[in-house]
Amino acid sequence: MIYAEVILSGSSRVVYQWRYASSCTVKHYKKTMPILRWVRLTSRSVWLCNAFKNTGSSGCPPADSDAMKHDQSERLFAEALKFIPGGVNSPVRAFRAVGGQPFFVDRAKGARVRDVDGNEYIDYVCTWGPAILGHAHPKIIAAVKAAADHGTSFGIPNPHEVTMAKLICSLVPSVQKVRMTNSGTEACMSAIRLARGFTRRDKIIKFDGCYHGHADSLLVKAGSGALTFGNPDSAGVPAAFTQHTIVLPFNDVEAVKAAFDANINQIAGIIVEPVPGNAGVYLPKPGYLEFLREITRANGALLIFDEVMTGFRLAPGGAQERFKITPDLSCFGKIIGGGLPVGAFGGRADIMDLLAPLGPVYQAGTLSGNPLAMAAGIAALEELSEGRALRVPESKSKQKSGARATRPSGANAYSKLEQLGAQLETGMQGAAKAARVPVQFNRCGSMFCAYFTSGPVHNLTDAMKSGRARFAKFFHGMLDAGVYLAPSQFEAGFISTAHTVADIDRTVKAAAKILRGL
Repeated sequence: MIYAEVILSGSSRVVYQWRYASSCTVKHYKKTMPILRWVRLTSRSVWLCNAFKNTGSSGCPPADSDAMKHDQSERLFAEALKFIPGGVNSPVRAFRAVGGQPFFVDRAKGARVRDVDGNEYIDYVCTWGPAILGHAHPKIIAAVKAAADHGTSFGIPNPHEVTMAKLICSLVPSVQKVRMTNSGTEACMSAIRLARGFTRRDKIIKFDGCYHGHADSLLVKAGSGALTFGNPDSAGVPAAFTQHTIVLPFNDVEAVKAAFDANINQIAGIIVEPVPGNAGVYLPKPGYLEFLREITRANGALLIFDEVMTGFRLAPGGAQERFKITPDLSCFGKIIGGGLPVGAFGGRADIMDLLAPLGPVYQAGTLSGNPLAMAAGIAALEELSEGRALRVPESKSKQKSGARATRPSGANAYSKLEQLGAQLETGMQGAAKAARVPVQFNRCGSMFCAYFTSGPVHNLTDAMKSGRARFAKFFHGMLDAGVYLAPSQFEAGFISTAHTVADIDRTVKAAAKILRGL
């Protein structure tokens, strides 16, 4: 049973009940109206049925309706629920934060994804970050195919590993040596183990809203104060596993000072997302990252930058290049795999050499340095570092004619990403202001998030003030308009070099319309 709003011509709004069957039939439950607008509230579809009697015996929308159909996605999700917990292999994909059911993707190309029902969306999730060059980039696909011809996995050193290591070290000056892993979770977990082994200390500082993977010691939330230890944030994590994790509010200088004062010579390091992207997106206040660098160095602790999300996205050298900070260790993922599973951590040579087989800190992985992931990542990094990924935004007239603009001298992928990000930010701010809807649009380069709140967002406490119900309505409205945003208020959005000025224009126009209706 669902509830739908029926609007009679020239009359006030009345709510009636309707049944919806998965076979796309709509059966009148109480009354039949000659003219109606039926809004399916439990899904993302909006169907306009003029003259119910003309919709056919099944009650389905007319064949020429522009509404999206989701029969195949609904069938697949029902089947997935039988065999996969929650029907998904990563929680946020289940749409629990926004309601409704997820769609299933059939293919993706450039800035578009297409679902199994043939619906197409402008994609701002970008595989949760890796697709900075857009989906199915031809050079990445070619690199993977060529590597696969020689075998999919060896468990033996391969040349691609050396090339990848050299690329990362050349692009990120703070990294003198690097080791590959299979995920960002592994990279962060290993970096913390290494920091503890190097300093011979146990305690680690992390921040509210910063996600560093699902390792037990990191699945914690803040306690009753800046000096308290975190409590487990997941069932199955013993409290003893998190007793050495200190959780503090992001952007709070005094809390960090207090933590060091209360734990003299006990803190191994600080791990931080330099631009947190797992509670939406909020930026470090001016001087905050510099402060973290200074206080760790003064107290013999290590500074670990989790650049799984920001690495090679905010600049060729990541957030540390953008903000001019030199951490001791850095964690990477996403972009360095070109869309394949990957992770890495690296830093000063004297720290990295404590890893086995040279030192006593153990870390290993059967598929680490997988040749397919390395080949894909090398293609992505080379394309980004040489600027060949840039496509200059085309004018509307050239887009219609199919003509492509040439790349001006000195232009590169990151300048394009910055331009598109600024265009989206300006457009969204203008749309929200015109609709008189309080929205804080946070952006750093090609990462962004729109919070439905009137106050600035600098940390998790600020982010939690955002109107999640309003975001859910906005999300489904945008999805109906063919724009796919992350299905949670507390996730980052991403722009790729495959997006165009026209894509941003369409997105802003859709947002303006949806915001007016909130």
